[in-house]
Amino acid sequence: MDHFGLTDELADLRETVAAFARDKIAPVIGDFYARHEFPYEIVAQMGSMGLFGLALPEEYGGMGGDYLAHCIAIEELARVDSSVAITLEAAISLGAMPIHKFGTPEQKARWLPDLAAGRRLGAFGLTEPGAGSDAGGTRTTARLSDDGSEWIINGSKAFITNSGTEITALITITAMTGPDEISTIIVPSGTPGLVVAPGYDKVGWCASDTHELSFTDVRVPAANLLGERGNGFRQFLEILDEGRIAIAALATGLAQGCVDESAAYARQREAFGSPIAAYQAIQFMIAEMEVAARTARLAWRDAAARLVAGENVRVPAAVAKLQAGEAAMDNARKATQVHGGYGFMNEFPVGRFYRDAKILEIGEGTTEIQKMVIARNLGIAA
Repeated sequence: MDHFGLTDELADLRETVAAFARDKIAPVIGDFYARHEFPYEIVAQMGSMGLFGLALPEEYGGMGGDYLAHCIAIEELARVDSSVAITLEAAISLGAMPIHKFGTPEQKARWLPDLAAGRRLGAFGLTEPGAGSDAGGTRTTARLSDDGSEWIINGSKAFITNSGTEITALITITAMTGPDEISTIIVPSGTPGLVVAPGYDKVGWCASDTHELSFTDVRVPAANLLGERGNGFRQFLEILDEGRIAIAALATGLAQGCVDESAAYARQREAFGSPIAAYQAIQFMIAEMEVAARTARLAWRDAAARLVAGENVRVPAAVAKLQAGEAAMDNARKATQVHGGYGFMNEFPVGRFYRDAKILEIGEGTTEIQKMVIARNLGIAA
């Protein structure tokens, strides 16, 4: 596969992560997935490789790279397993980036070194049980104590990735801090009143960590406000735009993984006296999958390049998320068909891919939300 114009440094990164995914993750991740167990050992290895610090500054222990490097690593991980890939994506795109982009020097110094090293994980508490795509429908509240020294938080959050691991450091939440006023606040793990519910029984991403959270009179210092008060809505929209590029990279990795597995299986599986790769129906199906994966890659690379260049990426990110999410779902369906009955077995990678693909049309903005963003840009929607 060519490198789509990557620099030598980025091409080397891609090869390094691809080898790690192939040699270290692929042989063991199926067992973690079957047990619904978080792969702490793999995460620690990713931390030692510097993967959590790719897009974070060197002064905080990061690698000093950019978002393109971060997304390249995510795609290569997702070619083998999406649970590991979403752990990295959520830890940085959603967990560390709000602090990196909006935090005070003190907040950055406190949190970013451990997040960049992968010693600790961050989470982003946006979604609520009654407010998914309608993020403006936030019901969680935060009010200042009478002496103004603390935020007192009440409410709940749903589907929060990386929020309940043994190494989770913080959850940055959105909350109503006044009438029509949403702010973002850092809540350290273990704060009294913060209850992490048992992990969800999920269809896919079974080796990633996802929980519902409840906040009952949770008190954190007033200094834990992230960015300006009342600026939370704008901040999380910016974070989501960038996160959608990373999710598109993840979806592209899954789509390409479906191609990889299907081509290999088609070459060795025989039917009616020949490898099934000899039959045009199979050839065309896998060729269509390759086109979808490459098109998705072009879309997220375009959005990432625009982000690095400082452009507004709301529409390019929506295009990438839409294209890649649909490519992942379609490729997973076709890969299962190529594998026949074995594609329905969980021990085959495409069984995991099929289960993991659907959330890519839902998480970090549904397919319908992406279409709304694109339509508004074209002037055909309010």
